Amino acid sequence: MLHLLTLPDVATHTIPCIFQKVKTKRREVMIRIMLLSTLLLFILGFKSPEPPDDEKYPVDYFHAPVAHTLLLSGTFGELRPNHFHAGIDIKSSKGVAGDPVYASADGYISRIKIGESGYGNVLYINHPNGYTTVYAHLDHFTEALKTYAKTQQYARESFEVDLTPGYGDFPVLQGDQVGVMGNSGSSNGAHLHFEVRKTSTEKPFNPLLFGFKVTDNVPPKMHTLKAYYLNDKLQEQGTKEFNLVKVRNGKYRIKGDTLSLSAWRAGFALKVYDHFDRVSNWNGIYALKMYRDDLLVYDFDMESFSFDETLYINAHCDYEERVTKKSYFNRCFNMPGNELSIYNQKVNDGVIELYQGKPSHIKMIASDVAGNETVLEFWVRRGKTPATPVSGNTFNYILPYDEGNLIRTEGLYLHLSQGTLYENLYMNYGVTSDQSDGCFSQVHNLHNYRTPVHKYFNIGIRPTKSIPAELKPKVFVAYCQGGDVWNCGGQWKEGLLRAKVRAFGDYCILVDEKPPVVTPAAFSYNMKGYNKMKFKVMDNVATIGHVRAISYNAYIDGKWILMEYDKKSRMLIYVFDERVGPGDHVLKLTVKDAVGNETIIEENFMR
Repeated sequence: MLHLLTLPDVATHTIPCIFQKVKTKRREVMIRIMLLSTLLLFILGFKSPEPPDDEKYPVDYFHAPVAHTLLLSGTFGELRPNHFHAGIDIKSSKGVAGDPVYASADGYISRIKIGESGYGNVLYINHPNGYTTVYAHLDHFTEALKTYAKTQQYARESFEVDLTPGYGDFPVLQGDQVGVMGNSGSSNGAHLHFEVRKTSTEKPFNPLLFGFKVTDNVPPKMHTLKAYYLNDKLQEQGTKEFNLVKVRNGKYRIKGDTLSLSAWRAGFALKVYDHFDRVSNWNGIYALKMYRDDLLVYDFDMESFSFDETLYINAHCDYEERVTKKSYFNRCFNMPGNELSIYNQKVNDGVIELYQGKPSHIKMIASDVAGNETVLEFWVRRGKTPATPVSGNTFNYILPYDEGNLIRTEGLYLHLSQGTLYENLYMNYGVTSDQSDGCFSQVHNLHNYRTPVHKYFNIGIRPTKSIPAELKPKVFVAYCQGGDVWNCGGQWKEGLLRAKVRAFGDYCILVDEKPPVVTPAAFSYNMKGYNKMKFKVMDNVATIGHVRAISYNAYIDGKWILMEYDKKSRMLIYVFDERVGPGDHVLKLTVKDAVGNETIIEENFMR
């Protein structure tokens, strides 16, 4: 199509005049069609078109959202902390922000979101074929979108906004520039996070199934096999890791050819990563199959998943390996509470029955979307000495994974709704004392941080000493781990400070009386020649979960101004515009932490 072939020219406004007239005319026609479609959608009850579930993905519908060669630093379904990666990460052509980002197909801008974390500056484009494409971590939007967003930010007096423009407000054609690649939000380097979702459900699908051209002649690389010793209740009795040796032609083996495991049953997990031509990144694989004696017993692929189930990653991966070593293993056996939908086959939940005199042949095949494969083969049998039963571990509560669980003591309220755990928990609970001035309760030791949970659960802690009235708004439920402290928030109810948390570990009531420290990074009285002012914000207590770390407002000459907050650098930034002209001005900046401690800066400056 004409507009596809002239993509670089669209970006630089150098296409011939006749081509521009054609595109302008097509845009007018498209807008008329969209307006008629809006009326039709109204008649049909606002149901947007969607592809049939059994339809193959349209491999020639979407165009790449960048003009340069697609080089990936992240793949769909890749294992990340507490979530599966929902798109592909496209690397910058120069390693820095600035690459133009284009609409992948005709459609309209359906959502514009700006946030200090997460996707940062992100656009959503709805397409007539029932899919939505997502463009995240943008440095900025194109001018019309930027102006619209800024107007809304000022109207709401908020940097963070989540906007849903009207159906015909921002129509786009395939190849139209919509933004510039950047590093906004929770990004660790300039790249474009790109997604393809089903519009009606927001369910993400693997973008590489839609025909995007990525050079990939490199098969996945296998690193480590982990074996789990399981009892008759499928409880873990112990583990052992085995380094893998590459043989040839994508084949791997263990040292020797047979594993002897001291258990009646075993589960396996594999550390394996995918790779591409011309990049050094370790990415996630597309699919993994495990056979026992030529029978497929475990099979998953990263074709799609829903955001509602992404937290099941903590059951799919080896959670303890992830939180203690930042190491990612794909489990090839199922935890009882894992309801993830990516599995195609789970014979006996992937658990391998072991026999002394009859070794079983295990074959694991890891593959990427391009069809490159690597294979691990070995034999496994039962050893002579069974592993020590888990009942030898210390515990004082048994919490079934398929029930709700409630614990009440003199100092603690703990409620876990059904579905919070992935397997039965043999929980060890105890209390220790903390005599420091800032602590107002015992420290409640809830099992250990190496045990995964799926949902937030409720905790309530009773203070062991009187809290002065002036400090009561400043206390919070604290999660303490490894010498670090996180504010989990807290509301008083029936004499307990209660909060929602999502990790086992040590909890107590602490107080925070220190206001944030706000330091000028680019600010002085004489701001002539400067295009922005910047302030560094530091606080003594980090936050976790739903608790907002800081809130802020800034005014110049008594009028609210838009200050952007970069959470990674902890920097507040105001870019001067027509609202602040030449002459003397007064800045008032107010920054509050999670418990309301406040720092106010009032300074004169000149432009």
